[in-house]
Amino acid sequence: MVDIVGTMLHRALDDSIPIEVRNRITLLTAARTAVNSCVRFAPPFLAVIARGNGTTLAGIGIAVAISELSGLLSPLNGEIVERLHRRTAMVLGLLGVVLGVTVAASSVHPAMFAVGLTVVSQSRLTFDLGLGSWTTDRVPYAQRSRVMGLVEISWALGLLLGVSLMGFLTAATNWRVGYGLGAAAVVLSAGLIARGIAPDSGPHTRATRTARSPVKVSDVAVLVLGMFCLMAASQSLFVTFGSWLVDAFDFTPTALSVVAFGLGFAELIAAVTSSRRTDTWGKERSTAVGATLMVVASIGLAIWHDRVVSALPLCIIAIAVFEFAIVSAIPLSTAAIVGSPARGMALMVGAGTFGRATASIPATRLYERFGMAWPAMMSAILATGTVVAMVVLHRSHVRKP
Repeated sequence: MVDIVGTMLHRALDDSIPIEVRNRITLLTAARTAVNSCVRFAPPFLAVIARGNGTTLAGIGIAVAISELSGLLSPLNGEIVERLHRRTAMVLGLLGVVLGVTVAASSVHPAMFAVGLTVVSQSRLTFDLGLGSWTTDRVPYAQRSRVMGLVEISWALGLLLGVSLMGFLTAATNWRVGYGLGAAAVVLSAGLIARGIAPDSGPHTRATRTARSPVKVSDVAVLVLGMFCLMAASQSLFVTFGSWLVDAFDFTPTALSVVAFGLGFAELIAAVTSSRRTDTWGKERSTAVGATLMVVASIGLAIWHDRVVSALPLCIIAIAVFEFAIVSAIPLSTAAIVGSPARGMALMVGAGTFGRATASIPATRLYERFGMAWPAMMSAILATGTVVAMVVLHRSHVRKP
């Protein structure tokens, strides 16, 4: 079964990519899709979950912020993952996601929901670092966007397939059962990863040993700032758009599931485009282009937020181009610390997590006081910070001999 699953995305990569990566890319992408389904389920249904936990949107927003702040521990996770077998890190991360989802689905108070989301967040990070390090060990930097872009379609598929199915199940039953479907998929993924990925002891392959990082020490702070702004910009939209559609246009859980499907499809196109183009266009330039388009779409959303025909497409575009930007930036993080991809990725994840946590509370409160226009403008301003950071980073590299 593992061999059959492993061939589905095989044809998207040519013989220049190691056979081990080609044979396992679909299995890994499917597992990450299950994880991302659980991670992405909450934002569109925050209003429903808030009622189930006896609180308001702002109250559940605090729970989300707490879980996001736990990502500040990501550098510690990076140190741990560098000492683990890559497969071990992935399996432990998957099992942790199951535990966290179970706690979140059983919650009756925002504090319990925050604990569940925190466990999910940290476990997902462990899995992602293990997966990213496994890929970095085997694929040279110049080709890394091709492989990582394919794996990143799991973020879109998590919304396109996972959240849509979980949402329809929520509409038929309740959100706790929806979470249960996601947990079941992650359990299956853990078993397939344990059987289908060979163990290894860390960064021992040629791709890691011989790599020279294009990200210099002096550039890391700029990269950190860029990731902080980009993730904060996206969070300003993620934590508010579901409630906005319900409050302003009376969207039902079923309608939200349809929107989630549309978002997922747009993100899928963005991830595939990054996989095909980012290595050629340049990783900093591609990230800057995505962030620029996000600024434009967010400003449009702020202006036409009360017209669903205009505002909803703009919201989808803003989230889709964010996906293009973040997928384009991921290979930069794998090269931030030479020979330690997990540490580099963890540093960038920490910056992005801090950005999401910082944005969650003000975005939800701005929405409750002023409506969708203000969170959208907040997103545009933050995305502008990413554009500036990527331009500075690109010019720094051009100046270097």
